Amino acid sequence: MQQTTTRGDSPVSIIGAGIAGAWQALLFARAGHDVTLHERSDAELMLSTSHWAGGMLAPYCESEVAEPIISRLGLASLELWRRELPDTPFNGSLVVAHARDRSDYDRFARRTSDYQRLDAAALAALEPSLEGRFREGLFFPAEGHVEPRRVLPKLHQRIVEAGGRVVFNSDVKASDLDGLVVDCRGLEARDAEPELRGVKGEMILIETAEVQLARPVRLMHPRWPLYLIPREDNLFMLGATSLEAEDTGVSLRSALELLGAAYAVHPAFGEARILEFGSGLRPAYPDNLPRITIKGSCEICVNGLYRHGFLIAPALAQATLNYVAHGQIDNEVMRCA
Repeated sequence: MQQTTTRGDSPVSIIGAGIAGAWQALLFARAGHDVTLHERSDAELMLSTSHWAGGMLAPYCESEVAEPIISRLGLASLELWRRELPDTPFNGSLVVAHARDRSDYDRFARRTSDYQRLDAAALAALEPSLEGRFREGLFFPAEGHVEPRRVLPKLHQRIVEAGGRVVFNSDVKASDLDGLVVDCRGLEARDAEPELRGVKGEMILIETAEVQLARPVRLMHPRWPLYLIPREDNLFMLGATSLEAEDTGVSLRSALELLGAAYAVHPAFGEARILEFGSGLRPAYPDNLPRITIKGSCEICVNGLYRHGFLIAPALAQATLNYVAHGQIDNEVMRCA
């Protein structure tokens, strides 16, 4: 693989201000590069997959189904989250199941690690709102979560504080820019990365003060495993679906399953107020693994983060920076075009 290094005063342009591009811009700016982050939409990022993401930082839970490279990148990313955003909540995550779904719960336990087994009393002490709801749980204490719509503006602000620029409503192409270009456009990059496909993830945002949770809760179920993520201001995000479809919106079936699963976690969710339905298209390659594609000495494409964007974006940014600054090659994620 061809190696390259770039001087700190050479311009670096990142296209796409979602979670992948924001971390690329932040680490390059921290390293002293002249960085500009371009985003085709406005600061609300309504067009970005990140706008609809769950924001779970859960490498141990994801190891149930993800390849080992996701766990490796995820664990490295946790340290970067702690370093760059020290107020990131690391309250752990919780996995529960009803008795009828014990086989799914046991399978999850076999395929994951670094958890504590909780009995009903310990589970109630950890999450009082779940008292009497479940016989046991798996607690992953090292995991965390962020709220995408709050943390992305923080990352953008950190970029500016590090000397970079963030330009919204800037619909640019690599050919329009000088210096090194890092393409983080997600599905919009299919003009250059035709293998990409969109995988739809649906979510519902609800509001209730009747349930209090300090961490994400995953409910195991053979048909509709659910994750329920607490937000500020008595909000909760419900998510679970991963559909091989590129339409937008939430189907009636998905809405019923998500809401039914939330009710199964706690009946008080039945009285919650529905605030928003939405979906995002996650960019994925055929193998569902991320890629950093080196395209000569002036362009790098970072894409295919699939459903792990917030978990692995920091580590991918560090790998890109290590390559540009020092010629270090991560053979598991890097390739030449």
